[in-house]
Amino acid sequence: MKIAIIGYGKMGKMIESIAVDRGHKIGSKIDIDNQDLMAAENLKKHDVVIEFTRPETAADNISRCLDAGIPVVSGTTGWKDKLGELVNRCKKENTAFLYASNFSLGVNLLFHLNRQMASIMNRYQEYDVRLSEIHHIQKLDAPSGTAITLADDILENISRKKGWTMEEPPIPGSEKIWIDCIRAGNVAGVHEISYESGSDLLSIRHAAKDRRGFALGAVLAAEFISDKTGFFTMKEVLNL
Repeated sequence: MKIAIIGYGKMGKMIESIAVDRGHKIGSKIDIDNQDLMAAENLKKHDVVIEFTRPETAADNISRCLDAGIPVVSGTTGWKDKLGELVNRCKKENTAFLYASNFSLGVNLLFHLNRQMASIMNRYQEYDVRLSEIHHIQKLDAPSGTAITLADDILENISRKKGWTMEEPPIPGSEKIWIDCIRAGNVAGVHEISYESGSDLLSIRHAAKDRRGFALGAVLAAEFISDKTGFFTMKEVLNL
């Protein structure tokens, strides 16, 4: 498979290493200094594009891949307000697009467990729920895309919750889910969902040891989508 990488920072370089180890070829490594490679005639030379850039450029990058009719995988977060428009366009034009706020296999299993747990805890009103997330100081968005996905899935399954907040912890029983965001050091990513009552505390937690798991998931997603059309997430890649 011939892959184009848009965004050749730390994650892009790690994706390149894993893709080559898995027998794939990197055709283009596109960054701010060689934007001419974003031309449709160049993108069409590839089987799939993997995009990890910045919130302000992601939607345009993905749109240009769809223009070229090339399957695109994106893991850029912080631009979810434009996601629906691109998903609709992908379906209408019979192109291929896969988006995930986090490509780590462990985090996607956490997403699955989080939905199941929230569905169960909806029956137990004595438990209040909160989220916490820790990331490296270079992380641009807060809350992280992963934390927002976790919160949105809780909101879909717990009827007594109506939104989330990053402000000071709301009073117990509030309709808001508190997301505690911490930026420190070089932490690859820690996410924890906690349910607490007056008697006990129950939590599920994922801690990334490094960023390699995110890059591997992105390459697996590219392998999955390369011969498909439609919109996909990691649920389909992992058969969840």
